[in-house]
Amino acid sequence: MRDKADHHPPSEVAPGGWMRRLPLIVILIVAGVGAFTLRDTLTFDMLRDNREALLAFRDAHYAATVALFMLAYVVIVAFSLPGATIATLTGGFLFATFPGALINITAATIGATLIFLAARWGLGERLAAKMETGQGTVKRIKDGIDENQWSMLFLIRLVPAVPFFVANLVPALVGVPLNRFVISTFLGIIPGGVVYTSVGAGLGQVFERGETPNLGIIFEPQILLPLLGLCLLALLPILIKALRRGKAV
Repeated sequence: MRDKADHHPPSEVAPGGWMRRLPLIVILIVAGVGAFTLRDTLTFDMLRDNREALLAFRDAHYAATVALFMLAYVVIVAFSLPGATIATLTGGFLFATFPGALINITAATIGATLIFLAARWGLGERLAAKMETGQGTVKRIKDGIDENQWSMLFLIRLVPAVPFFVANLVPALVGVPLNRFVISTFLGIIPGGVVYTSVGAGLGQVFERGETPNLGIIFEPQILLPLLGLCLLALLPILIKALRRGKAV
């Protein structure tokens, strides 16, 4: 005889199935469509051609410009749409390095948090629970991540080669707490955010010379070496734990 718990009406099953995955599915669909339809829209040329209109609107409606810009930036990040770098440059162009960097970093953190929540609600909670109750290699990987969450979170934010989309999804899939994700995201993207915002703040001179900004500046020695130093600091707790384990053995 079947247990009564095996019988659920459709309305009770849905939230645990498709309804829970719906936000993540929508994000993935919009990201896929945007990758093809918007890749030639949010460009440096678009910013250059509309710079006078943007500056005029900012001067006439500063608060509204900040609000609209942040909303657009949050949407770009949350749906992983192309143009995040151009958006960061625009923040610097419109609002200078400060408060432009603060505006960019705050909007990026909000957008990242939205996709983190969608992924955790749809897949992350169940996957993390399965990893926690698993055995062997899977369990060891989960335990290793849990022991070094702060270091790993800062590391994936600081390393320029880690795509922002990946850095938003992975923590959701391994059960990282929301507050820890938000704090590490906000603080971890400050170095790169300040660098690109400062590049955007100097776009006026770049436009006048008819040049294009150096988007590879973050890989130049004077920028990359300090970033690598921060990465080593993030790795330090992991290395210390590994050394202690080695001595204990």
